[in-house]
Amino acid sequence: MIQKDKIHGNNNLIYPSNGQNLISPAIEEFPVFDQKIKIGILASGNGTNFEYIVKSIKNKQLNAEISILIVNNPNCLAIKKAINNNIPYVIINHKDCPTRLEHDKLVMDKLEDFNVEIVVMAGWMRIVGEELINKFQNRLINIHPSLLPSFKGIDAVQQAIDNKVTITGCTVHYVQKEVDSGSIIIQAAVPVNYDENKNDLRKRIQDMEHTILPFAIAIVAKKVRTFFKDKM
Repeated sequence: MIQKDKIHGNNNLIYPSNGQNLISPAIEEFPVFDQKIKIGILASGNGTNFEYIVKSIKNKQLNAEISILIVNNPNCLAIKKAINNNIPYVIINHKDCPTRLEHDKLVMDKLEDFNVEIVVMAGWMRIVGEELINKFQNRLINIHPSLLPSFKGIDAVQQAIDNKVTITGCTVHYVQKEVDSGSIIIQAAVPVNYDENKNDLRKRIQDMEHTILPFAIAIVAKKVRTFFKDKM
């Protein structure tokens, strides 16, 4: 949980105890479900967000289980983390697929095989197509290192620096066809200190990504479970 020392208004804004970052919306506690929500993780790089999702589950904060990790990069460091935590994983290398659609279909088939309810793009360096987006509509989420809608696309941290903003941050959002354009689930603001380098700023943003991503999964999980309950 986030340690808090100030809550403003309708609990939409939280200042953590370090006074440095702002998170919205606030969650007082993680929701609990009769059965753990099943999530699938898509990763391409270091797997740090994947690692923190695992930690939030182990700490009994996020009431979920990771059904499958899918990576498109055989050298993705998330693979080792999955092995160490006994989490199933599969490599679906996009370079082995002649088209983006074919790769997406392989990913989608694997997610369905594991009965995944929510798909989390945690450092997934691929644009997904409409078929996968539509299949997991309002259940496919992504994390991006800026306060969207500002600084969409690649190298958002450098974009923030180039534009001389005083505040940047990170956003978890629903995935839609247009890159980084889906509805916002949760955001964390991070002040820009111009006596630090780009890597330092990126690290502080990543720290907040690790904080808000499990919360975003919980927000979406509650909506998914409520939706299906209402349909029964």
